[in-house]
Amino acid sequence: MKCSENPKVFALKILLHTFLIFLVCIIIFPVIWFVLNSLKTNQEMFLNSMALPKKWMFVNYVTAWNKGLFSYFKNSILVSAVSLFFILLCSSFLAYGLTRFKLPGSDFIFILVLGGMALSEQVALVPLYKILQTVKLYNTQWAIILPYIAFRIPFTMFLLRAYFISIPKELEEAAIVDGCNSLQRFFKIIIPVSKPVLASCAIVNLNFVWNEFLFANVFLENKSIMTIPLGLMAFQGDLKSDYVVMLAGILIASAPMVFLFLCMQKQFVRGLTQGAVKG
Repeated sequence: MKCSENPKVFALKILLHTFLIFLVCIIIFPVIWFVLNSLKTNQEMFLNSMALPKKWMFVNYVTAWNKGLFSYFKNSILVSAVSLFFILLCSSFLAYGLTRFKLPGSDFIFILVLGGMALSEQVALVPLYKILQTVKLYNTQWAIILPYIAFRIPFTMFLLRAYFISIPKELEEAAIVDGCNSLQRFFKIIIPVSKPVLASCAIVNLNFVWNEFLFANVFLENKSIMTIPLGLMAFQGDLKSDYVVMLAGILIASAPMVFLFLCMQKQFVRGLTQGAVKG
């Protein structure tokens, strides 16, 4: 402890760090339990789930992958990529239009789109089911892609709009002098400057799409087009007695989002804080 530091402040720091370490232990413990038991046999797991594996069964991950997880993984990547592309594209166009073009009724459009955040997915489930059956999209991947796009645009537009407002208009005015039209200014100035908030929106929306279960459970019946969350439920049914392989499958399904967040955490925090403060 520094001589000049107040003892009460030092004590508060100790208590705060102790509390934070306690929270980290609570969060880390289930992850360690998952990893350890995914590397055991079923017998070992039921005898003592807290012990280290006697033999490290890495083959459980290979078995999980070969039991059909690859198909669910591929479907989730496809659905997530298409959904994320259109979410970011539509939201960024909408946010740019609302911040740069002061047209009659623009404030009403903003409030109307923002009102979509108040619409519950459960409330829209039955109408969406009827609509998808009418337009012959039920039990196709578009049956979940389109609702994902529609439900994520309001929140994404809200974040992007707050960030776009903070971008100096002088940048676009200079581009206008150089002869750039609105579309060129959008792609050459706004998008490059907005990479942090776009990264934040991408992570938030990807986390939703990757883990979404309700729409996938209601709108998909064909096992060949199921995504990871729904596939893991069927995966559990296929492996009723092989719990360690099921745990390995859950960890494989969680790995992409954890890896993505670790790689982009700086952009994620920067994008959210700048958009929130300057909006």
